Formats: sequence, C-alpha cells, structure tokens
Amino acid sequence: MINDHRFSGRVALVTGAASGIGAAVASRLASEGAHVAGFDLSDAVGDEVLAVTGDVAASSDAEAAVERVTRELGPIDVLVCAAGIPGRSLRTVDVDDAEWRRVMAVNADGVFFCNRAVIPGMVERGYGRIVNVASIAGKEGNPMAAAYSASKAAVIALTKAIGKDLARTGVVVNCVAPAVIETPILAGLSDEHIGYMVERIPMGRMGTADEVAALVAWLASAECSFSTGATYDISGGRAVY
Repeated sequence: MINDHRFSGRVALVTGAASGIGAAVASRLASEGAHVAGFDLSDAVGDEVLAVTGDVAASSDAEAAVERVTRELGPIDVLVCAAGIPGRSLRTVDVDDAEWRRVMAVNADGVFFCNRAVIPGMVERGYGRIVNVASIAGKEGNPMAAAYSASKAAVIALTKAIGKDLARTGVVVNCVAPAVIETPILAGLSDEHIGYMVERIPMGRMGTADEVAALVAWLASAECSFSTGATYDISGGRAVY
C-alpha cells in the first residue's frame, strides 16, 4: 500500500536506479513524496527521478554524486545502495583476478564509497536512513558465485559496522537480503545457477522488485527508528537465520 506523504520533503539518493530493485525503489520513494536522484551508469532512471550518471566503484564519482544531489535537491535524508552485478557463473578455481575485483569493486567498494559520502551530512543534521542491498548469498554462499557471495557478505558486515558507528547520531543503517529476484541482473547467470537458487525457496517462485521496494521503503522511513545494523531477509522462506 502506497503512503503518499511518507517521504514528503525528504531527499533520497538511490544507486542502480536504472533497472531492477533500484528502479523499483526509486519509483516507490518518488510516489510517496520524496525528491529522488538515481545514481547509475545509465541516465534512464525515469522522468520523476534526477539522473546522476557515474560509477559507484569510483569514490570520486560517489562523492560528486552526493555533492550534485545536495546542490540541486537539498541535503540527502535517504541513501539506498542497490547497484550491483552478479558476476559470471563460475566455479571458484575459474574466477580470475580481474573477475574477482570487478564484482567486489561494484558490490562492496561501491556500497562503502556511497555510505561514506553521505554520512557526514546526515550526522551533522542528526537524521538519516541508509539501506544497503545485500543478498541471501551473503549469508549462505551460492555455488558458482564465490565473488558475488563474498561481496554481499561484505555488505552485511559493513552495514553492521556502520550501524554501530552511528547508533547515537540519529542515522540508522540496515540492509536487505533478498533471495533470487526477477530482474535484469539474472541475464548474466546460467540456467543451472538460477535453478539452484529458485529450488531453495519454499514459496517456489522468484521475488519481485516491487516486493523488495516495499520493505526498503519502510527501512528508509522515519518509522524505522529502533533498528540499526540489521539484516532483513526477503527470501520466500529460504533464509533460516
């Protein structure tokens, strides 16, 4: 259910906003009254979203994005880090150095750079909501996905650390751990890899980006006031801890 005014007057920055979970989150926040900027390699982020192009894996791009959004929309109240890549479906011994670094650079470094860039302003104002998109793979590890699983485990640990760092500042930091979600990111995976993930979901289906966005919207709102450093599963029953 959409709450038209939940984010009225708030400014949100969403990474990976051109597709998948990021696009759904950006749309959801805008529909609930937020002024939204989408940070992505592509500028196709929707008419209601300010397009900020750049690479989350470059700290200079992340800092420039925060500066631009602050200048054009106002101080950032909400950060959602949804940018991510799956990596190639490879056995661990077949993951070369370049592939490992490519996945870690976007999925782990990118989340760190964007979190770090918004924290000073949020702390100064005494309010902020950060939501990082991890994965059930970061808890359980998926075969044929060593780099991806490791990068998402890093997001979970990073979220816990930052949440504790900022626990008394008015800034709360949480993450979501989806199971397989039906988005364009699946195009890079083998049928075997996708089948492995879907088979382990008790509900017997993939999730949707809109379902994840609904959870993210609550975590990004003022209603989420006594949770920080937590991981919220959205896995169709797959998660067991």
